[in-house]
Amino acid sequence: MKAKGLKKDKVNIVTLGCSKNLVDSEVMLSQLRGNGIDTHHESKNDDANIVIINTCGFIDNAKQESIDTILRYVDAKEEGLIEKVYVSGCLSERYRTDLENEIPQVDAFFGTRELPNLLKKFKADYKHELVGERLVAGQQHYAYMKIAEGCDRPCSFCAIPLMRGGHVSRPIEELVKEAQHLAKNGTKELLLIAQDSTYYGLDLYKKRNLAELLQRLSDVDGIEWIRLHYAFPTGFPTDVLDVMAQRSNICNYLDIPLQHGSTRMLKLMRRGTTREKTAALLTQMRDRVPGIAIRTTLIAGHPGETEADFQEMMEFVEQSRFDRLGIFTYSHEEDTHAFGMEDDVPEDVKQERANAVMQLQEGISYDINQGKIGQTFKVLIDRKESGNFIGRTEHDSPEVDNEVIVSAKEHYLRVGDYAAIKITDATEFDLFGEPV
Repeated sequence: MKAKGLKKDKVNIVTLGCSKNLVDSEVMLSQLRGNGIDTHHESKNDDANIVIINTCGFIDNAKQESIDTILRYVDAKEEGLIEKVYVSGCLSERYRTDLENEIPQVDAFFGTRELPNLLKKFKADYKHELVGERLVAGQQHYAYMKIAEGCDRPCSFCAIPLMRGGHVSRPIEELVKEAQHLAKNGTKELLLIAQDSTYYGLDLYKKRNLAELLQRLSDVDGIEWIRLHYAFPTGFPTDVLDVMAQRSNICNYLDIPLQHGSTRMLKLMRRGTTREKTAALLTQMRDRVPGIAIRTTLIAGHPGETEADFQEMMEFVEQSRFDRLGIFTYSHEEDTHAFGMEDDVPEDVKQERANAVMQLQEGISYDINQGKIGQTFKVLIDRKESGNFIGRTEHDSPEVDNEVIVSAKEHYLRVGDYAAIKITDATEFDLFGEPV
């Protein structure tokens, strides 16, 4: 068994789930290092004696991955390979009592807003002077920026308010300071995230203030792209579109989760809108920001979804011609509104419907991408792998959208730089090109 001896602690933070969790881990990393503690994120060296697992509790698959990860590190602890295992994040917030009873080998569990308590385990203090001075894990040229925490929406299927609490916006001044710090350290692209970015500012400024935030961030020297994610369609502040059209460093891109294309299902989902209102909003977006790329997510198999509802969703996807689309199968989550409804769509039917939507979207994406052949785009080069440089246009977010592939055998590009790339070929989800 490994003896602790006099060696100083070395901490490894393991992050599961979404980009919001990644930001939380980066804040944790900054605070621990700011207190002089040797801390790493997703360390490959496997030499840490303390592991912090930042968990996801969103849907069944994510919860299972979190539990499997906890058990793997608990086994390592019992083998004497590590000394302590701490668990934080959404799963811990939502199921702490159950987890404490079922996995007592974990040294402590922390919720989503308990970073100060976690720091006390290291005899460390939360340093307010580090707010805005977040360390970015991985590549420095892009960074996620969480503009708000929590959500006040009543969506039937969603457990996020149970794990993240009510909506709390971060002040514009704090976000500008963070953007300046990130830019100074090499960040060129900001990806704005929240549980609901549409709601930004209502609590602090008594109005939806996303447009002003975008303007202020757009003025930060060194930030060349700003990308907006997770805009709730109901109450979307359309003055954002004017700012997007006016400012060249705000990407013509919007991630707007719509969840369904049937008015009956939108009502069951408690989304506060209709198919007709949604279609009108999409038209307005495209009219006011020509060339905007719209990404959405949908859910297949929510309780009460009939074959007719599903066909209406297929129609909606075909008519809307989204640039990017993802779809989840419905997960029956306890303590949500929909948990009181019968989970009446069989799992295989949910999956068949999700597959059908993606097959339809593949054809749409292929047509859209074929139209890009011969065009030249500004591309941010993210990485080099398998003999290629991999980048993105302003219409693409990391990990979920198209990538631009350039042969590294024939061309030289620098990771973290922008390049003008002419598209020479395209598939459903990738573009191929060469530098101009």
